[in-house]
Amino acid sequence: MDMNQYLDIFTEEAREHLQHLNSSLLELEKNNRDKGVLNEIFRVAHTLKGMAGTMGFTKMQKLTHVMEDVLDALRNDRIEIVPSMVDILFKCLDALENYVGTIAVTGQEGNETNQDIVDALTGILSGTAPSQSAAPAVEAEEKPVQNNNGKLRIELNQYDVNVLRKAIESGMNVFEIHVVFDKGCLLKAARAFIVFQILERNGEVIKSIPKVEDIEDERFDFEFTVVVITQKSKDVFEKEINAVAEIERVEVTAIGPEHIGFDMEVSEAKEEVAVAVLETVNTVEVPTKPKEQENNEQAAARKRTGKTVRVDIERLDILMNLVSELIIVKNGLESNLENGHADTESIEYLERITTSIHDAVMKVRMVPVETVFNRFPRMIRDIARELNKDIELHMSGEETELDRTVIDEIGDPLIHILRNSADHAIESREERIKANKPPVGNIYLRAYQDGNNVVIEVEDDGRGIDVNKVRRKIVEKGIESADIVNSFSDKEVIDYLFKPSFSTADKVTDISGRGVGLDVVKTKIEALGGIVEVETEWGKGTKFSIRIPLTLAIIQALMVEIGSEKYAIPLGSISEIDNFKPEDIKYVRNQEVVFLRDMVIPVVRLDRILGVTDSIPDEKKKNLTCVIVKKGDKLSAFLVDSLIGQQEIVIKSIGKILSGVKNIAGATILGDGNVALILDVNSLAL
Repeated sequence: MDMNQYLDIFTEEAREHLQHLNSSLLELEKNNRDKGVLNEIFRVAHTLKGMAGTMGFTKMQKLTHVMEDVLDALRNDRIEIVPSMVDILFKCLDALENYVGTIAVTGQEGNETNQDIVDALTGILSGTAPSQSAAPAVEAEEKPVQNNNGKLRIELNQYDVNVLRKAIESGMNVFEIHVVFDKGCLLKAARAFIVFQILERNGEVIKSIPKVEDIEDERFDFEFTVVVITQKSKDVFEKEINAVAEIERVEVTAIGPEHIGFDMEVSEAKEEVAVAVLETVNTVEVPTKPKEQENNEQAAARKRTGKTVRVDIERLDILMNLVSELIIVKNGLESNLENGHADTESIEYLERITTSIHDAVMKVRMVPVETVFNRFPRMIRDIARELNKDIELHMSGEETELDRTVIDEIGDPLIHILRNSADHAIESREERIKANKPPVGNIYLRAYQDGNNVVIEVEDDGRGIDVNKVRRKIVEKGIESADIVNSFSDKEVIDYLFKPSFSTADKVTDISGRGVGLDVVKTKIEALGGIVEVETEWGKGTKFSIRIPLTLAIIQALMVEIGSEKYAIPLGSISEIDNFKPEDIKYVRNQEVVFLRDMVIPVVRLDRILGVTDSIPDEKKKNLTCVIVKKGDKLSAFLVDSLIGQQEIVIKSIGKILSGVKNIAGATILGDGNVALILDVNSLAL
C-alpha cells in the first residue's frame, strides 16, 4: 500500500498532538503531582507511536516508545518526577517536532537518530540518568553545497542549465547570490522574506539552496544561496540586500557561459525579448524538467500542509444549503428569461443569497488565533529559564478568528515582540522587588475583534521604553539634530524604533533589546494592510497594539473617481467624508492642511501622487471632496474628484511585475469588467 497519500493527514494530526503535548508538559511542570496530566501525556505519546509505526517512521516510533515507557513508570509511581526529567521530555518534544517538520517537506524522517535523548530516557528508567538534562535535539544541518566546477556554490542540473542558457542568449544577467546573516540574527525567516522581496522586485529567482519552503519555515542555518535572472546590475543587489539589517555579508557572482558548460558570444538582445524571457523563464520555451525532479517537486508540494483549514461540518452544511438555493434561483431566472419576463424579486433574492454565501465562505476560511498563540507559553518558559527571570504569560481572546492567510503571517511579528518584552522589558526579580513590583513579571497577550479588524495586544508590566534614551540615540546616530529631536512628541520619538537597524540596546545578546528588528515587524504587518502602535510609560510597562483586517480576500471599499480613473479605498480605513471650499486649504510648514473640529489634517492630493493628469482643477470646483482616512491615531484628507459609492470588492494580486509599485495595495475587477486599483492607505497617509 502506498502510504504517501496519507502524509498530509499524518503531519496535520501529528502537529495537533504535539501542540497538545506541549501544553500538557507546561501544566506538568507547574504541578508534577497531577496524574490526570500525566495520563494525557501518556495517551498522546501512545497515539504518536502508533501513527509513526503505521506510516513506517521507525526513528520517530522508537523515540515515542521509550518516552511512553518513562511516562508509564511515572504515572504508576515506579519512579519520581524531578525538574530535569521535564527538561528531557521537552527535548523529546522538540525532536518529534523536527521529525514531523522533515516528513512534511521530504516525506522522510531524515537521518537524525536523537540517540542522546533516547539514552537519557533509558537512563531515567534504569536510574542512571545524568543530573543534567539531555543535550538539545539539533535538526539535521543542511549539507554544504558542493562547488560547480570549483566556481559556484549551487550545482546545476540540465534543466537549470537550459533555463540559464536561454537567459544569457537573450542578453540578461544571471547571478549567484550568497547571503549570510549575523549569528545573533533573530527571525531569520522574516529577514529572508525581505531579501526575497528585493530579489523578486529586481529579477526572477530560479533556484534556491536550501529550498524556498525550508527558508520560509526557518529550516536553514544563517546563510542561503539563490540563482537570479535579471536585467539589473550586480551593484543593485549588493546595495539593496546589504541595507537589510542583521546581514553579515552578500556575495554576488556573475554566472557566464563558462559556468554552465557552453561556449557562445552573447549578443545585444532587444528589451522586449529579455522581458519575455524573464516572464516565461519558468514556464514555456524550455525543455521539460527531468521526470525524477518533477516527481520530487510535486511530492514536496503535496506534502506542504500549512495551507489546510479544518472546518466545522455545520458551516459546510450552511454553505451547501446556500448553494442549493443559488441553483434554484438560477433555474427560476432562466425560466423567466425564456418567457421574456424580468423578475425583480428573483434578482433581489439572488443578491441576498450571494451575500450569505460570502459570509459563509468567510467563516469557512476563519481560524482561531489560538493556533498561533499556543506556541508562545513554551517559548516564554524557555526564555525565562535562559534569562533566569520569573515571567508569566497571560493569554485571552484565543477564540478570536482571522482569515487563514493572515494567521500564517502574524506569527513572526508576535514572536519578535514577545521575545523583546521578555528580554528587555521585564526586569530581574531583584530589580522588580527594589521597584516595589511583584517579583514575577507579567506579559499579557490579548486578541479581540473591533469592527472589520482584529486587534492583538502585547502588554508587559516591565520597565517601559526610556523615551529620552531614544532621543539621545537618534542624535548620536546622526539621524536628526538635537533641536529637531527635542521638538518631537514622545510618539514621534518611539516611531524611530521601527527604523531599520535602530536599536537602544547597550549590548547585543542572543535575545536583542527592544527596537532591534522592529522594522521587520512593521514591514510584515503593513504588508497585511495593518498598523502597529506603541504606548509606554517609564517604570510601568509597554503595550504594542497590532490592528489587522479580518481577511485579505473580500473587503468593503469606497469607490472614488480621480480624473477618468476609478480607485478603491478600504472602508475600514475611512473615518468620514467632508466637503471643503478651495479657500479652506491652508499651509502649515509648507504642507497643505484643512481644519476640522479644531484638528489640523494634512491634505493628500492623490492626483499628483498617482500621476493622474486629467483631474479637475480646484478653481473649477465649488467644493472639494475629502475622504478623511485614519492611520492609527493620525488623520489625512485624501482629495478626490467624486464619489461612486460603497462596494464589496474582491482583492486581486497585481503580480510580480508591478509588485514594487508604491501606494497600490492590489486591484479589483468591477461589474463592467474594468479594473480599479486599491489604494494603500498606510503608504499614502501623512
